[in-house]
Amino acid sequence: MTIAEVSRRYELSTDTLRYYERVGLIPPVRRGKGGIRDYGDKDIEWVRFIKCMRIANIPIEVLIEYVNLFKEGKDTQESRKALLREQRDRLAERIANLQKILEKLDFKIANYGTAVLTVEKKLVW
Repeated sequence: MTIAEVSRRYELSTDTLRYYERVGLIPPVRRGKGGIRDYGDKDIEWVRFIKCMRIANIPIEVLIEYVNLFKEGKDTQESRKALLREQRDRLAERIANLQKILEKLDFKIANYGTAVLTVEKKLVW
């Protein structure tokens, strides 16, 4: 699959894909005729994994650390697992905070004609 195809399918810019390869988040992609990248199944799996982790707001630096540990092999499984646990805990905290915000918005929407407008009248700009 070409970089353009991967870009479209996974909604990542070609610059982002090149960057991920340059910093080592995905393995060096095999090149076909004329030096055009030819993403294989394993490359695609890395792209999908990295995209998923980025959607979760996991920092690039953490992902680079994870990939470097992965490259070191089986002896780093516990370190990788600990890194993922830490990121999971941070994500769970963010989700809990977002849930509170969602509840506040739901309350404001449900009560907009009464309580909210009364409060907002006091907040003259």
